[in-house]
Amino acid sequence: MKKNRKTILGISGSLRIGSYNTKLLIFTLERIIKKFDGTEYFIANLDLPLFNEDLEISPGIPVEVIELARAIENADSVIISTPEYNKNLSGVLKNALDWISRVKPQPWKAKPVIILSTASGQSGGERAQNSLRLCLSPFDPILFFAPEVAIPDASNAFEDCGTPKSEVIIDKIDKQISNLEPYILSR
Repeated sequence: MKKNRKTILGISGSLRIGSYNTKLLIFTLERIIKKFDGTEYFIANLDLPLFNEDLEISPGIPVEVIELARAIENADSVIISTPEYNKNLSGVLKNALDWISRVKPQPWKAKPVIILSTASGQSGGERAQNSLRLCLSPFDPILFFAPEVAIPDASNAFEDCGTPKSEVIIDKIDKQISNLEPYILSR
């Protein structure tokens, strides 16, 4: 039986309250539900224990990881917004991917994924996006590469309400959202 509502899972690579990446994620998710009737979103919890194979063996994969894997599996698509830490994706996001790699069946397989980023540097998180794509590639999701949404100077890039100040960025976000249309409408 096909479910009526379409679900989008949002994943922020930052745990920080007031995170610019979480702002970017929520802005994008809100635009998706306005564009596609009957669409809802949820934001994943990445506050997970550090990956440790000993934990996997006993007491087993943590419940929070299983819940995250099920959220990915049940989503019609996933939006990830990652900060750039030391020219790479965040440790929080990498930790989540490491844990999810241990869950079978693999929930990322053929899952449509959009990657966004904002960072304080002038690259806007481009290197974090590249490293995230490399980390996701073994899972075989459907990744959209263009247009790349990488917002530099994060602390000055958003209105107080969370809207990006740049119309060019908003246009790129809308184009990325359009990439999801065949997947949201057909699933």
